[in-house]
Amino acid sequence: MPKFKFHKLAAVVVLIGFAAWIGTGVFSSVGSASADSKAKAAEQPKTADAGKPKPAEAEQPKATPRTVAVVAPPRRTFARAIRISGLTEADKRAVLATRVAGVIDKLPVKQGQHVKTGDLVLMLAAEEKLSAVSNAKQLLVQRQAELDAAQRLARTGNLPKLQLDTARSNLTSAQSLLETAQAELDRNEVKAPFDGVIDRVPVELGSSVMQGGEVATILSLDPVIARGEVSERDLRYIKIGDEANVRLVNDQTVKGTVRYISRDASSMTRTFRVEVAIPNPEGTIPAGMTAEIALSALPTDAVMLPRSVVTLGDKGDLGIRAVDKDKKVVFFPIDLVDDTPTGLVLGGIPADARVIVAGQELVKEGEVVNPVEADQATIKKLLDEATAGTQ
Repeated sequence: MPKFKFHKLAAVVVLIGFAAWIGTGVFSSVGSASADSKAKAAEQPKTADAGKPKPAEAEQPKATPRTVAVVAPPRRTFARAIRISGLTEADKRAVLATRVAGVIDKLPVKQGQHVKTGDLVLMLAAEEKLSAVSNAKQLLVQRQAELDAAQRLARTGNLPKLQLDTARSNLTSAQSLLETAQAELDRNEVKAPFDGVIDRVPVELGSSVMQGGEVATILSLDPVIARGEVSERDLRYIKIGDEANVRLVNDQTVKGTVRYISRDASSMTRTFRVEVAIPNPEGTIPAGMTAEIALSALPTDAVMLPRSVVTLGDKGDLGIRAVDKDKKVVFFPIDLVDDTPTGLVLGGIPADARVIVAGQELVKEGEVVNPVEADQATIKKLLDEATAGTQ
Protein backbone atom coordinates (compact mmCIF):
# COMPACT_ATOMS: atom_id res chain seq x y z
CA MET A 1 0.00 0.00 0.00
CA PRO A 2 1.57 3.16 -1.12
CA LYS A 3 2.16 5.76 1.58
CA PHE A 4 0.44 9.24 1.31
CA LYS A 5 2.28 12.37 2.20
CA PHE A 6 0.83 14.52 4.99
CA HIS A 7 -0.20 17.45 2.81
CA LYS A 8 -2.11 15.22 0.52
CA LEU A 9 -3.97 13.68 3.43
CA ALA A 10 -4.84 17.14 4.76
CA ALA A 11 -6.19 18.18 1.40
CA VAL A 12 -8.44 15.10 1.22
CA VAL A 13 -9.87 15.88 4.71
CA VAL A 14 -10.64 19.49 3.78
CA LEU A 15 -12.33 18.39 0.59
CA ILE A 16 -14.54 15.94 2.43
CA GLY A 17 -15.53 18.61 5.00
CA PHE A 18 -16.37 21.16 2.30
CA ALA A 19 -18.55 18.63 0.48
CA ALA A 20 -20.42 17.86 3.68
CA TRP A 21 -21.06 21.64 4.39
CA ILE A 22 -22.46 22.15 0.86
CA GLY A 23 -24.74 19.20 1.41
CA THR A 24 -26.39 20.85 4.46
CA GLY A 25 -27.67 23.83 2.36
CA VAL A 26 -26.92 26.50 5.03
CA PHE A 27 -25.04 29.38 3.35
CA SER A 28 -25.45 32.23 5.93
CA SER A 29 -22.42 33.95 7.35
CA VAL A 30 -20.62 32.34 10.16
CA GLY A 31 -22.02 33.49 13.52
CA SER A 32 -25.18 35.07 12.08
CA ALA A 33 -27.41 32.29 13.30
CA SER A 34 -26.19 32.59 16.81
CA ALA A 35 -26.53 36.35 16.64
CA ASP A 36 -30.13 36.09 15.44
CA SER A 37 -30.96 33.65 18.15
CA LYS A 38 -29.54 35.93 20.76
CA ALA A 39 -31.51 38.88 19.33
CA LYS A 40 -34.74 36.89 19.43
CA ALA A 41 -34.01 35.82 22.95
CA ALA A 42 -33.44 39.44 23.94
CA GLU A 43 -36.70 40.54 22.35
CA GLN A 44 -38.78 38.05 24.30
CA PRO A 45 -38.37 39.69 27.75
CA LYS A 46 -38.89 43.13 26.19
CA THR A 47 -42.17 42.00 24.70
CA ALA A 48 -43.19 40.55 28.01
CA ASP A 49 -42.33 43.76 29.88
CA ALA A 50 -43.77 46.10 27.26
CA GLY A 51 -46.95 46.65 29.28
CA LYS A 52 -45.11 47.33 32.50
CA PRO A 53 -43.88 50.87 33.39
CA LYS A 54 -40.16 51.40 33.59
CA PRO A 55 -38.77 52.17 37.06
CA ALA A 56 -37.78 55.72 35.93
CA GLU A 57 -41.28 56.32 34.62
CA ALA A 58 -42.95 55.08 37.76
CA GLU A 59 -44.67 57.82 39.84
CA GLN A 60 -42.39 59.24 42.51
CA PRO A 61 -43.82 59.52 46.05
CA LYS A 62 -45.04 63.06 46.87
CA ALA A 63 -43.16 65.15 49.52
CA THR A 64 -44.98 65.59 52.83
CA PRO A 65 -46.23 69.20 53.31
CA ARG A 66 -44.28 71.14 55.91
CA THR A 67 -46.11 71.68 59.20
CA VAL A 68 -46.45 75.26 60.46
CA ALA A 69 -48.13 76.74 63.52
CA VAL A 70 -50.85 79.30 62.78
CA VAL A 71 -53.07 81.55 64.85
CA ALA A 72 -55.92 83.96 64.17
CA PRO A 73 -54.71 86.95 66.25
CA PRO A 74 -57.30 88.97 68.19
CA ARG A 75 -58.06 92.34 66.65
CA ARG A 76 -58.19 95.56 68.65
CA THR A 77 -58.46 99.29 67.99
CA PHE A 78 -55.07 100.87 68.53
CA ALA A 79 -54.08 104.52 68.42
CA ARG A 80 -51.34 104.93 65.85
CA ALA A 81 -48.15 106.15 67.55
CA ILE A 82 -45.61 108.24 65.67
CA ARG A 83 -42.29 108.51 67.48
CA ILE A 84 -39.67 111.01 66.39
CA SER A 85 -36.40 112.13 67.91
CA GLY A 86 -35.87 115.78 68.66
CA LEU A 87 -34.70 118.30 71.22
CA THR A 88 -36.07 121.11 73.32
CA GLU A 89 -35.59 124.78 72.48
CA ALA A 90 -36.73 128.13 73.78
CA ASP A 91 -39.99 129.59 72.57
CA LYS A 92 -38.16 132.88 72.02
CA ARG A 93 -34.47 133.70 72.01
CA ALA A 94 -32.89 137.12 71.57
CA VAL A 95 -29.31 138.33 71.59
CA LEU A 96 -29.36 141.88 72.98
CA ALA A 97 -26.91 144.42 71.57
CA THR A 98 -26.10 148.10 72.01
CA ARG A 99 -27.16 150.68 69.45
CA VAL A 100 -24.31 153.06 70.22
CA ALA A 101 -20.77 152.73 71.54
CA GLY A 102 -19.94 153.60 75.13
CA VAL A 103 -18.94 152.52 78.62
CA ILE A 104 -21.31 150.37 80.69
CA ASP A 105 -22.63 152.50 83.54
CA LYS A 106 -25.44 150.24 84.81
CA LEU A 107 -25.78 146.44 84.64
CA PRO A 108 -28.67 145.52 86.97
CA VAL A 109 -29.10 141.91 85.76
CA LYS A 110 -27.11 138.70 86.06
CA GLN A 111 -27.22 135.26 84.47
CA GLY A 112 -30.27 133.20 85.41
CA GLN A 113 -32.32 136.22 86.48
CA HIS A 114 -35.95 136.46 85.37
CA VAL A 115 -36.99 139.75 83.81
CA LYS A 116 -40.20 141.32 82.53
CA THR A 117 -40.83 143.15 79.31
CA GLY A 118 -39.25 146.63 79.46
CA ASP A 119 -36.92 145.92 82.39
CA LEU A 120 -33.53 147.64 82.13
CA VAL A 121 -30.77 145.19 81.24
CA LEU A 122 -27.88 147.61 80.64
CA MET A 123 -27.18 151.33 80.38
CA LEU A 124 -24.17 153.12 78.93
CA ALA A 125 -22.72 156.23 80.48
CA ALA A 126 -24.43 159.31 78.94
CA GLU A 127 -23.93 162.40 81.06
CA GLU A 128 -24.20 164.81 78.13
CA LYS A 129 -27.36 163.16 76.92
CA LEU A 130 -28.90 163.33 80.37
CA SER A 131 -28.06 167.04 80.46
CA ALA A 132 -29.64 167.52 77.05
CA VAL A 133 -32.83 165.89 78.23
CA SER A 134 -32.90 168.05 81.36
CA ASN A 135 -32.41 171.25 79.33
CA ALA A 136 -35.11 170.19 76.87
CA LYS A 137 -37.54 169.64 79.71
CA GLN A 138 -36.86 173.10 81.18
CA LEU A 139 -37.22 174.73 77.78
CA LEU A 140 -40.55 172.95 77.32
CA VAL A 141 -41.78 174.32 80.66
CA GLN A 142 -40.73 177.81 79.65
CA ARG A 143 -42.43 177.61 76.25
CA GLN A 144 -45.58 176.31 77.89
CA ALA A 145 -45.62 179.28 80.28
CA GLU A 146 -45.10 181.72 77.41
CA LEU A 147 -48.02 180.21 75.51
CA ASP A 148 -50.30 180.43 78.54
CA ALA A 149 -49.45 184.14 78.98
CA ALA A 150 -49.96 184.83 75.31
CA GLN A 151 -53.39 183.17 75.39
CA ARG A 152 -54.47 185.33 78.38
CA LEU A 153 -53.39 188.50 76.60
CA ALA A 154 -55.04 187.42 73.38
CA ARG A 155 -58.37 186.94 75.17
CA THR A 156 -58.25 190.54 76.45
CA GLY A 157 -57.23 191.86 73.03
CA ASN A 158 -53.83 193.09 74.16
CA LEU A 159 -51.78 190.65 72.01
CA PRO A 160 -51.84 190.34 68.27
CA LYS A 161 -52.86 186.96 66.86
CA LEU A 162 -49.50 186.60 65.09
CA GLN A 163 -47.61 186.60 68.41
CA LEU A 164 -49.98 183.95 69.78
CA ASP A 165 -49.17 181.71 66.81
CA THR A 166 -45.46 182.25 67.41
CA ALA A 167 -45.83 181.11 71.05
CA ARG A 168 -47.59 177.96 69.92
CA SER A 169 -44.84 177.22 67.39
CA ASN A 170 -42.16 177.70 70.04
CA LEU A 171 -43.91 175.17 72.30
CA THR A 172 -44.07 172.63 69.51
CA SER A 173 -40.36 173.05 68.80
CA ALA A 174 -39.56 172.56 72.49
CA GLN A 175 -41.58 169.32 72.57
CA SER A 176 -39.75 168.03 69.49
CA LEU A 177 -36.41 168.91 71.04
CA LEU A 178 -37.24 166.96 74.20
CA GLU A 179 -38.32 163.92 72.20
CA THR A 180 -35.07 164.00 70.22
CA ALA A 181 -32.96 164.29 73.38
CA GLN A 182 -34.89 161.45 75.02
CA ALA A 183 -34.46 159.22 71.97
CA GLU A 184 -30.71 159.82 72.05
CA LEU A 185 -30.65 158.88 75.71
CA ASP A 186 -32.72 155.74 75.07
CA ARG A 187 -30.08 154.54 72.61
CA ASN A 188 -27.77 154.13 75.59
CA GLU A 189 -30.22 151.73 77.25
CA VAL A 190 -30.85 148.03 76.56
CA LYS A 191 -34.19 146.71 77.78
CA ALA A 192 -35.84 143.26 77.84
CA PRO A 193 -38.02 142.75 74.73
CA PHE A 194 -40.16 140.04 76.39
CA ASP A 195 -40.60 138.12 79.64
CA GLY A 196 -37.83 135.58 80.07
CA VAL A 197 -34.62 134.58 81.77
CA ILE A 198 -31.19 136.10 81.21
CA ASP A 199 -29.12 133.20 79.96
CA ARG A 200 -25.80 134.89 79.22
CA VAL A 201 -24.11 138.19 80.09
CA PRO A 202 -20.70 138.36 78.37
CA VAL A 203 -19.84 141.91 79.58
CA GLU A 204 -18.92 143.52 82.89
CA LEU A 205 -19.81 146.79 84.57
CA GLY A 206 -17.43 149.55 83.45
CA SER A 207 -16.28 147.78 80.29
CA SER A 208 -16.40 149.48 76.91
CA VAL A 209 -18.57 148.12 74.11
CA MET A 210 -18.80 148.94 70.43
CA GLN A 211 -21.98 149.74 68.57
CA GLY A 212 -23.83 146.46 67.92
CA GLY A 213 -21.81 144.60 70.54
CA GLU A 214 -23.51 141.62 72.24
CA VAL A 215 -24.31 142.33 75.89
CA ALA A 216 -26.85 139.64 76.92
CA THR A 217 -28.92 136.66 75.74
CA ILE A 218 -32.52 136.31 76.89
CA LEU A 219 -34.67 133.18 76.59
CA SER A 220 -38.40 132.63 76.92
CA LEU A 221 -38.92 129.08 78.27
CA ASP A 222 -42.66 129.12 78.94
CA PRO A 223 -43.70 127.29 76.93
CA VAL A 224 -40.61 125.30 76.04
CA ILE A 225 -40.68 123.80 72.55
CA ALA A 226 -39.91 120.18 71.60
CA ARG A 227 -38.83 120.18 67.96
CA GLY A 228 -38.54 117.14 65.69
CA GLU A 229 -38.80 116.00 62.08
CA VAL A 230 -41.70 113.80 60.89
CA SER A 231 -41.47 111.68 57.74
CA GLU A 232 -43.56 112.44 54.68
CA ARG A 233 -45.33 109.09 55.14
CA ASP A 234 -46.55 109.98 58.65
CA LEU A 235 -47.34 113.63 57.94
CA ARG A 236 -50.97 112.86 57.06
CA TYR A 237 -51.64 111.39 60.50
CA ILE A 238 -50.96 114.52 62.58
CA LYS A 239 -52.51 117.97 62.80
CA ILE A 240 -52.14 121.16 64.81
CA GLY A 241 -53.72 120.81 68.25
CA ASP A 242 -52.92 117.10 68.69
CA GLU A 243 -51.64 116.05 72.09
CA ALA A 244 -48.13 114.65 72.36
CA ASN A 245 -46.09 112.88 75.01
CA VAL A 246 -42.49 114.01 75.29
CA ARG A 247 -39.91 111.87 77.08
CA LEU A 248 -36.75 113.74 77.99
CA VAL A 249 -33.31 112.21 78.20
CA ASN A 250 -33.55 112.24 82.01
CA ASP A 251 -36.66 109.97 81.78
CA GLN A 252 -38.99 112.82 82.66
CA THR A 253 -42.25 112.59 80.69
CA VAL A 254 -44.33 115.69 79.97
CA LYS A 255 -47.34 116.48 77.81
CA GLY A 256 -47.62 119.09 75.12
CA THR A 257 -49.64 120.22 72.11
CA VAL A 258 -48.64 120.35 68.46
CA ARG A 259 -48.51 124.05 67.59
CA TYR A 260 -46.73 124.04 64.23
CA ILE A 261 -46.25 121.68 61.27
CA SER A 262 -44.01 122.85 58.46
CA ARG A 263 -45.37 122.84 54.92
CA ASP A 264 -41.88 122.79 53.40
CA ALA A 265 -39.88 119.55 53.52
CA SER A 266 -36.16 119.48 54.15
CA SER A 267 -34.34 119.06 50.84
CA MET A 268 -31.84 116.67 52.43
CA THR A 269 -34.06 114.34 54.48
CA ARG A 270 -37.55 114.90 52.98
CA THR A 271 -38.92 115.40 56.50
CA PHE A 272 -41.15 118.12 57.96
CA ARG A 273 -40.48 120.20 61.08
CA VAL A 274 -42.95 119.70 63.93
CA GLU A 275 -43.10 121.82 67.10
CA VAL A 276 -44.77 120.75 70.34
CA ALA A 277 -45.44 123.43 72.98
CA ILE A 278 -44.92 122.22 76.57
CA PRO A 279 -46.06 124.29 79.57
CA ASN A 280 -42.99 125.23 81.63
CA PRO A 281 -44.02 127.91 84.16
CA GLU A 282 -41.14 127.18 86.52
CA GLY A 283 -38.55 126.98 83.76
CA THR A 284 -37.41 123.54 84.92
CA ILE A 285 -37.10 122.16 81.38
CA PRO A 286 -34.03 123.70 79.72
CA ALA A 287 -33.48 124.30 76.02
CA GLY A 288 -31.26 121.93 74.04
CA MET A 289 -32.22 118.71 75.84
CA THR A 290 -32.66 115.50 73.82
CA ALA A 291 -36.28 114.38 73.66
CA GLU A 292 -38.45 111.66 72.11
CA ILE A 293 -41.79 112.94 70.83
CA ALA A 294 -44.70 110.48 70.68
CA LEU A 295 -47.67 111.67 68.64
CA SER A 296 -51.00 109.83 68.77
CA ALA A 297 -52.94 109.69 65.52
CA LEU A 298 -56.46 108.43 64.80
CA PRO A 299 -57.21 104.90 66.10
CA THR A 300 -57.01 102.07 63.57
CA ASP A 301 -57.91 98.37 63.45
CA ALA A 302 -54.78 96.28 64.01
CA VAL A 303 -53.34 93.19 65.69
CA MET A 304 -50.57 92.65 68.23
CA LEU A 305 -47.92 90.13 67.17
CA PRO A 306 -44.43 89.16 68.36
CA ARG A 307 -41.48 90.66 66.52
CA SER A 308 -40.35 87.18 65.45
CA VAL A 309 -43.41 86.86 63.18
CA VAL A 310 -42.29 89.67 60.87
CA THR A 311 -40.28 88.46 57.88
CA LEU A 312 -39.17 89.56 54.42
CA GLY A 313 -41.20 88.84 51.30
CA ASP A 314 -39.89 87.88 47.87
CA LYS A 315 -39.60 91.57 46.93
CA GLY A 316 -37.86 92.56 50.16
CA ASP A 317 -40.99 94.00 51.82
CA LEU A 318 -41.57 93.62 55.53
CA GLY A 319 -44.65 91.57 56.27
CA ILE A 320 -46.09 88.37 57.67
CA ARG A 321 -46.83 84.98 56.13
CA ALA A 322 -50.25 83.42 56.54
CA VAL A 323 -52.20 80.41 55.27
CA ASP A 324 -55.27 80.77 53.04
CA LYS A 325 -58.29 78.47 52.79
CA ASP A 326 -56.42 76.22 50.32
CA LYS A 327 -53.57 75.74 52.81
CA LYS A 328 -51.24 77.79 50.64
CA VAL A 329 -48.77 80.28 52.01
CA VAL A 330 -49.60 83.94 51.30
CA PHE A 331 -47.69 87.10 52.16
CA PHE A 332 -49.20 90.34 53.52
CA PRO A 333 -47.16 93.58 53.71
CA ILE A 334 -47.61 95.25 57.07
CA ASP A 335 -48.34 98.76 58.28
CA LEU A 336 -46.43 99.40 61.51
CA VAL A 337 -48.91 101.14 63.80
CA ASP A 338 -46.82 101.03 66.99
CA ASP A 339 -43.74 99.39 68.46
CA THR A 340 -44.37 98.51 72.10
CA PRO A 341 -42.25 96.64 74.66
CA THR A 342 -44.61 93.65 74.42
CA GLY A 343 -44.77 93.38 70.62
CA LEU A 344 -45.57 95.05 67.33
CA VAL A 345 -48.96 96.57 66.50
CA LEU A 346 -49.55 95.82 62.83
CA GLY A 347 -52.16 97.01 60.39
CA GLY A 348 -52.95 95.85 56.88
CA ILE A 349 -53.67 92.23 57.86
CA PRO A 350 -57.03 90.80 56.66
CA ALA A 351 -59.56 89.90 59.31
CA ASP A 352 -59.65 86.19 58.35
CA ALA A 353 -55.88 85.74 58.09
CA ARG A 354 -54.31 82.78 59.87
CA VAL A 355 -50.85 84.08 60.65
CA ILE A 356 -47.92 81.68 60.73
CA VAL A 357 -46.18 82.12 64.08
CA ALA A 358 -43.74 79.19 63.81
CA GLY A 359 -42.01 78.00 60.65
CA GLN A 360 -42.63 81.13 58.58
CA GLU A 361 -38.97 81.34 57.58
CA LEU A 362 -38.98 77.78 56.18
CA VAL A 363 -41.80 78.24 53.65
CA LYS A 364 -42.40 80.47 50.66
CA GLU A 365 -45.41 82.03 48.96
CA GLY A 366 -47.62 79.57 47.09
CA GLU A 367 -46.31 76.52 48.94
CA VAL A 368 -48.89 74.06 50.30
CA VAL A 369 -48.38 73.46 54.02
CA ASN A 370 -49.94 71.58 56.88
CA PRO A 371 -51.25 74.28 59.24
CA VAL A 372 -51.85 73.40 62.88
CA GLU A 373 -53.22 75.66 65.56
CA ALA A 374 -50.58 77.16 67.83
CA ASP A 375 -50.39 75.90 71.39
CA GLN A 376 -52.47 77.53 74.09
CA ALA A 377 -49.46 79.24 75.64
CA THR A 378 -48.76 81.11 72.40
CA ILE A 379 -52.41 82.08 71.97
CA LYS A 380 -52.62 83.28 75.58
CA LYS A 381 -49.48 85.36 75.10
CA LEU A 382 -51.00 87.05 72.05
CA LEU A 383 -54.23 87.74 73.94
CA ASP A 384 -52.35 89.22 76.92
CA GLU A 385 -50.23 91.43 74.65
CA ALA A 386 -53.25 92.67 72.74
CA THR A 387 -55.09 93.46 75.97
CA ALA A 388 -52.09 95.30 77.39
CA GLY A 389 -51.74 97.29 74.18
CA THR A 390 -55.21 98.77 74.51
CA GLN A 391 -54.73 99.95 78.08
